[in-house]
Formats: sequence, C-alpha cells, structure tokens
Amino acid sequence: MRDFVGYANSLPDAKWPGQARVAVQFALNYEEGAEASVLDGDARNETGLSETTGGRVPAGIRDLAFESLYEYGSRVGVWRILDLFAERNLPLTLFGAARALERNPKVAEAVARADHDVCCHGWRWEEPFRLTEEQEREHIAKAVQSIQRLTGQRPLGWYCRYGAGEHTRKLIVEEGGFLYDSDAYNDELPYWVTVSGKSHLVVPYTMDANDAKYSSPAGFSTGDDFFSYLKATFDQLYDEGVNKPKIMSVGLHARISGRPGRARALAAFLDYVMKHDAVWVARRIDIARHWIREHPAPSP
Repeated sequence: MRDFVGYANSLPDAKWPGQARVAVQFALNYEEGAEASVLDGDARNETGLSETTGGRVPAGIRDLAFESLYEYGSRVGVWRILDLFAERNLPLTLFGAARALERNPKVAEAVARADHDVCCHGWRWEEPFRLTEEQEREHIAKAVQSIQRLTGQRPLGWYCRYGAGEHTRKLIVEEGGFLYDSDAYNDELPYWVTVSGKSHLVVPYTMDANDAKYSSPAGFSTGDDFFSYLKATFDQLYDEGVNKPKIMSVGLHARISGRPGRARALAAFLDYVMKHDAVWVARRIDIARHWIREHPAPSP
C-alpha cells in the first residue's frame, strides 16, 4: 500500500538535541569499484553518474575512460571530501558499497578512525529490482559481513542504488540487524512502517539536494548552482524549524563533489551551516537512534 498522507499537518516535534531547528545530514556515496565492469564479468561497464555519458564502447569491451573517471573518486575525490569534514570536525555518513570498500580498505579505515558511520549501500552498486529474491538476500548478507570485517562495526542502516526492490525491505527486516533503511524520498522526518508484522524505521533520503544532479541536463552546472540550492533549502528549513524541525539530507559522491571546483562549493556550504546556531549536524545512525528513543515504534 502507498501512503499519500504521512504526518499531514500534524507533525511530531522532532526534539532534536540542543533544540536544533534542523538536523543536517551529509551522506557520501562511495561506489567506486562496485559499479558494473566487464572485468567483473558484467556485460558492459557502468554508463551513468559521471563526467560524461557512457555507452560508447560496445558491450563486452572495457570502457577504459569510464573506469578511469570512477577511479578518480577512490584515488582522489573521497580524500578531499573527508578532509573537508575533518578540518571542520563535522560528521558524515558513508553510503558504502561493500565491494568498493574492499578494493580500497584505506577508505574503510579512515572512515572508522574518524567515527563516521557506514550505511550499507549494497554488496555491489546495483539495482535490486534486477536481482531475484534469493540473490538479493545473499548480497545483503555478504555486504554486512564485508563491512563489519573492514570497519570493525556492522552497518545498522541500508540504502539501495536509486530505490528498493519489491523484496528489499522485507529482506532487511528479516536479516535482523538493521535499525533503519533510507530507501525513500517521501518525507523530511523519519517514520515507522510495519514489515512482516514488525515495526521498521525509515529515515528518508534526497534526490534534490544531491550532487548527482551535476550529471543531469536539468541539474547543476556549476558549484555555485549547487551551493545556491543547498543554501535555499537550508534557509527554508531553518526558518520552518522554529515550530517544525526537520531533516536536511545532502547527497554527495566521491567522484563528483570530490572534484576541486565542486569541493569549493561543498566547503562553502559547510561553513555557511556552521555559522548558524540551533543546527544539529548528525550522522544518519544518530538520527535513527534519536528517533527510536524520542518517538518509539507504535504498539502493534
């Protein structure tokens, strides 16, 4: 069943720490090395979400240009973004694809050392609707085991590529160790759903305040575009937050916002947020735990 109502005009008081007007959450998608690749047995290399449109190279042949564009995120971009947050002592959440972290364990080590959390972004950067239910169950288990081994902590959140499949949420609940998933774009506050007779928390994500729109013809052309949109979003939520505190999610990608010109825009927005009182910059797991504590699941 789809829910077109949500909280409607009866929003719960989020009760963010420090009476914050808005909880700002930065999610860094780390996918480089987990994308489709002929080297990994896929029919063709990944063709999307990069500096140029892929698909020029015939199926079955490696696209060396696209491989290189993705490697930039792992070799350079992720470190630039992690440095920006470290310089400001700000937390973030890594949406980590397990296969990507396996291919660059230094990133997993750095994230764990900085006390950022890892929200599991799948075994590979793949669309779950292309998997059978059993394949998806197997990939979830492999991803959890891999991230726990690499970071020393099991992931407590889940986020698919783009969107969940019809079986995903059931499998996440079945797995038993997840506190939440972020496979929704339909709200600005967490909410509870019932899955297989159990209460399950959803912490929604965003596609609008997301650097993926640099790759969209109708999206951001420059860092100034991105900054302006983030600022406008923040300002609106900050004003509303006097009475209706919400979440502002910001989606980042290592190979996109890790580029120098775009990193300047991200840095400017981080500094802008830090100039404001009554803001809670939080990891995604912190928001989930806060909601569980302050707004526990309703009785069955």
